[in-house]
Amino acid sequence: MKTSSFKGPASRVKGQGPGFTCSLQLAACSLTLAAIFSGCATAPPLPPHPPKYVYKEEKAPPVSTNSLWTDRASLYEDTKARRLNDIVTINVVENITGSGTADTNTSKDTSLDASVTNFFGAPLSMLNAFGAGKAMTPTVAGSMKDTFKGTGSTNRAGKLVGTITAKVAEVMPNGNLVLEARKDITINNEKQTLVLRGMIRTTDIAIDNTISSSKVADAEVFYIGDGVVQDKQSPGWMVKILDKVWPF
Repeated sequence: MKTSSFKGPASRVKGQGPGFTCSLQLAACSLTLAAIFSGCATAPPLPPHPPKYVYKEEKAPPVSTNSLWTDRASLYEDTKARRLNDIVTINVVENITGSGTADTNTSKDTSLDASVTNFFGAPLSMLNAFGAGKAMTPTVAGSMKDTFKGTGSTNRAGKLVGTITAKVAEVMPNGNLVLEARKDITINNEKQTLVLRGMIRTTDIAIDNTISSSKVADAEVFYIGDGVVQDKQSPGWMVKILDKVWPF
């Protein structure tokens, strides 16, 4: 007669002990390295590419039958952007500087001198310390001095000059224009990207269909590089890992 034995889950796990533990350790190390490498990324994510053309029906405002003014293109109007998918040139001139200083000096000097001359009418000579037969002298004296001095300063400067042509991505109900622009320049495998987004007023557009970046509301300007030169601007991956895990 054959006797069969059934191995339950506990016995299967027991048989897979060393290999199973090694797999868990390898998975944990992989997750840890992935988290560290994801934290090492310093370049901000760029917005998506603007569409080539925005297909959106524009509702023209109601115009009386005998009105001379309409929102349609005319041979007698200027070339300034005012409608969806129109383009306008933006002169990017951003010069931002900032600095700050802080100086703190604090000092505190405290002293205390106190004594007990009467303890509920009892003679002080009767207050023996721990029964040693010595008269206790109930006096307290102390002093404390604390001094702190801190100094700090910070300086930051940034300058960006360029020209980019943007497309009208949306026309707001009040007539303001939402612009989106992107320019990619690649020279010797070094790619430079300039992205600008924001909102402008049609009255701020010059007669030559240009506008300064200082007149762009809610402006978002990205200017980043990608290539050999950009890679040399950051430390190596091992240094980044040590900076993340080094506790000191």
